Amino acid sequence: MKLPEPVEGKLPEPVEGKLPEPVEEKLPEPVEGKLPEPVEGSRTANGELPSTGSGSSAPQRVRVTAPRPGGASVAWSRASAPTSDIQGEYVRSLIRSQLRVALVCAGGFVGATIAFLLVISLVPDLDETFVFRVPLSWLLLAVGVYPLAITVAVLYVRSASRNEARYRSLTEDA
Repeated sequence: MKLPEPVEGKLPEPVEGKLPEPVEEKLPEPVEGKLPEPVEGSRTANGELPSTGSGSSAPQRVRVTAPRPGGASVAWSRASAPTSDIQGEYVRSLIRSQLRVALVCAGGFVGATIAFLLVISLVPDLDETFVFRVPLSWLLLAVGVYPLAITVAVLYVRSASRNEARYRSLTEDA
């Protein structure tokens, strides 16, 4: 089936090494004091259709922001900033230990996921066992990874909290 030729205008033929020139479209000039016609279905913030009468003024812009949790603004205190070499060393130690925990958890998750996938792919009996007319290997892939991810997340949070508690106990002593 042959497509019909375009009726109006043709696309420029590509020239090797050259891009076609951009086409500038002229937009209509705004009319002073007159709002554009509302698009069907558009509403203002209070649910009314915008008015287009000649006596109306342009709607005022309003900035909408989300409230901060607890109603307090963010304020940085100097109490948490390290003030001596020993406190700076404690902070660096905390950062290193948090990075170590993150890398171990990420590596463990990737390794366990790969082992999980290898077991599923190397045991052919899982494809022949059906649960609710779905192969068991599919169900294990769909549902089995989530407990692994949750376990790794819980272990990470516990280890990170333990590191922070150690840091707090060190800084309180110093």
